[in-house]
Amino acid sequence: MSELLFYTNPQSRGRIVHWMLEETGADYQTIWMDFGPKMKDTAYLAVNPMGKVPALKHGEVVVTEAPAICAYLADLSPEKNLAPPVGNPARGIYYRWLFFAAGPLEAAATAKSMGWQVPPGKSGFIGFGCYEDTINAVEKALSNGPYLCGEQFTAADVYVGSALGWGMMSGSIEKRRAFEAYVGRLYARPAPQRANAINEEYLKQSRQQA
Repeated sequence: MSELLFYTNPQSRGRIVHWMLEETGADYQTIWMDFGPKMKDTAYLAVNPMGKVPALKHGEVVVTEAPAICAYLADLSPEKNLAPPVGNPARGIYYRWLFFAAGPLEAAATAKSMGWQVPPGKSGFIGFGCYEDTINAVEKALSNGPYLCGEQFTAADVYVGSALGWGMMSGSIEKRRAFEAYVGRLYARPAPQRANAINEEYLKQSRQQA
């Protein structure tokens, strides 16, 4: 496997990818990026023209967007069983909720946090429809097992769990018993604990050097 270069900031969605990298057990090099000029310089814009993190470089391949990186890493490490195999019906469930969280769930949570209101009669024009339907759909998806794909933990759980965890902490997603139990199971895994420790240590060192 070519070297994985992981561009991130500890106060970004990079924490999602950091968790996923730890789940794979792959060797990777972390490149810490400060917000501001460093993310907008020519060298980094050649990696991600958006000038944002996270980003993953694998040889000549560059992947941005946290859910895409999680899916890419799952396929890169098939021995870890972080995605149902192609042909397995659970693969459809995996794709469904991975992209649901990246689309309707994030949009609904953002709308709530920003105080945006969908005008009456206009929900059909909005991808997430309405906040209540979106949140109810996620809650129903968690009723089929400890994970989204039943007994199998996947990259979709990394992304959906991260979205729910952050959303409940920030208030953009209401706390529900099913969400708290699900996130609690996920955060008890060794990989997110390792990733979190790495990020917190970097933040601690950065503050000491400031």
